[in-house]
Amino acid sequence: MSAATVRDYMTAQPHTIGRNQPLAVAHQLMQKRRIRHLPVLDAGKLVGMVSMRDLHFIETFADVDVETVRVEDAMSDEPYAVSPGTRLSTVAATMAKRRYGSAVVMEAGEVIGVFTTTDALRALSELTGRRARQG
Repeated sequence: MSAATVRDYMTAQPHTIGRNQPLAVAHQLMQKRRIRHLPVLDAGKLVGMVSMRDLHFIETFADVDVETVRVEDAMSDEPYAVSPGTRLSTVAATMAKRRYGSAVVMEAGEVIGVFTTTDALRALSELTGRRARQG
């Protein structure tokens, strides 16, 4: 059996958002799609990651208008990006060590997936369940 990869457990075809979109648009998209992470693009290129937590944090500052403040003001500008063939164990270890909530899965310069802590827990459940049944 080959080692599990991020491709096996990522959320494929994730929603993305442009860096110049207002925070209100990010909120609406996250709520409508029931997601917590959005890769941020500029002219199709990955430039950041914004999470629901990022949005809530920036909105605690006085005078923040979610209709005018841009996603780029809330995003993390160094997203953790991996290829789809990266071993699941490597990605999970890095996410745990650096306390990342997600990884962006990239192939040929395109965002093809997002791997979140929820995906990691699903993988853990499936992999440990499989091991218990085999043992």
